[in-house]
Amino acid sequence: MTTATPAPSVNPVHSASGYLLRGASLLGAERADLLIRGGVIAAVGQDLEAPEGALVIDADGLVALPGMVDLHTHLREPGREDAETVETGTRAAALGGFTAVHAMANSNPVADTAGVVEQVYSLGLKSGWVDVRPVGAVTVGLKGERLAELGAMADSRARVRVFSDDGMCVHDPVLMRRALEYVKAFDGVVAQHAQEPRMTDGAQMHEGEVSAILGLPGWPAVAEESIIARDVLLAQHTGSRLHVCHVSTAGSVEIIRWAKERGISVTAEVTPHHLLLTDESVRSYDPVYKVNPPLRTESDVQALRRGLADGTIDIVGTDHAPHPSEHKECEWAQAAMGMTGLETALSVVQATMIDTGMMTWADFARVTSATPAEIGRVATQGRPLETGEPANVILVDPAARRVVDPHKMATMGKNSPYAGLELPGAVRAAFFAGHPTVLDGALNAPRPAPAEETPWIG
Repeated sequence: MTTATPAPSVNPVHSASGYLLRGASLLGAERADLLIRGGVIAAVGQDLEAPEGALVIDADGLVALPGMVDLHTHLREPGREDAETVETGTRAAALGGFTAVHAMANSNPVADTAGVVEQVYSLGLKSGWVDVRPVGAVTVGLKGERLAELGAMADSRARVRVFSDDGMCVHDPVLMRRALEYVKAFDGVVAQHAQEPRMTDGAQMHEGEVSAILGLPGWPAVAEESIIARDVLLAQHTGSRLHVCHVSTAGSVEIIRWAKERGISVTAEVTPHHLLLTDESVRSYDPVYKVNPPLRTESDVQALRRGLADGTIDIVGTDHAPHPSEHKECEWAQAAMGMTGLETALSVVQATMIDTGMMTWADFARVTSATPAEIGRVATQGRPLETGEPANVILVDPAARRVVDPHKMATMGKNSPYAGLELPGAVRAAFFAGHPTVLDGALNAPRPAPAEETPWIG
């Protein structure tokens, strides 16, 4: 019997007429004060005066960034509340520095109708920790047989713009073409889980030297690359937007680079774990390292880092995939695929991309906030730290160090591959639409549900 994770400690609720962030480093560069009032950035400048009743936050040594936006989160609800709920998942997201997440469609029931995506949307509004953007399924029941109600989900209260069968590949080229054509009518995007199913039947890990030594059925890189190659050509043919989920191989990076050079409308994401971990971890036979797509080789990891740095890969997506302990603490072959990632994403990206000199904090803001918001057509997120912009802002301490303890996380899933690893960086504060969801590194309070829903599609 799985027991619910106790709620993490919450600070006494701070409520003020405004919040003055004193001396923050904007995107890791110039220092300035930020005044947050009425849900927006009311002023940016030097030596700003704190209005009466405002809370002054000493941000010396902290980096101010736009709130992170995750295009790839599994919140599990409805139907999989033993693994995660919208409430627990969005608490984790807030602590990780996110102010918006896109909830993938592989819930139970599948988010393939207007009714289900509206349910997820309402749960997000009720939770109040971050914006929750439902992702609609491409096909009914994720079965890859016929298109789901794409238009109805797009017109619903949830205003869905991202569609994905993530966890399953839309392997039928005719169906994929029809989906790409359909979403053009409302400027949607199809996010593909690139996995040729006939080439990965029974696969347990990356196909290579380690899989041969361990005797585990391998998943060849070409199973991912062949689908991406096909789909970028379909995107070119239809003139529609394609997004490639969790790119994991050097060959995939090259195919996406080729497509972009030809003006094809394709974007791509990489997960934090594919930027750091390799198939060498699987030698332990610890199912925490079992993930889809699998951990690849060191040469793949380096290619992914270069691809993210040079813009071939557009964004970082967590692919946060919590599981009950019994689905991971078992034999490798029987274990579920997936890792948690919301509360460690910032630290892993800092360790692999910023601390290595491959990216700056301004680049970080681009790949974790501005670009994912643009891909998802989320108008109020990923905005510049400028006067009049929505106050979705985080403060990060880049000098902090912490040892990852999954049992201290807000997510119900304890299947973090970083347990016991020391990582850099910590989120000290987070403001969602001007409301302080995180203060002093701990949960403060959710944003009250708005009296009226406002459009968020750009």
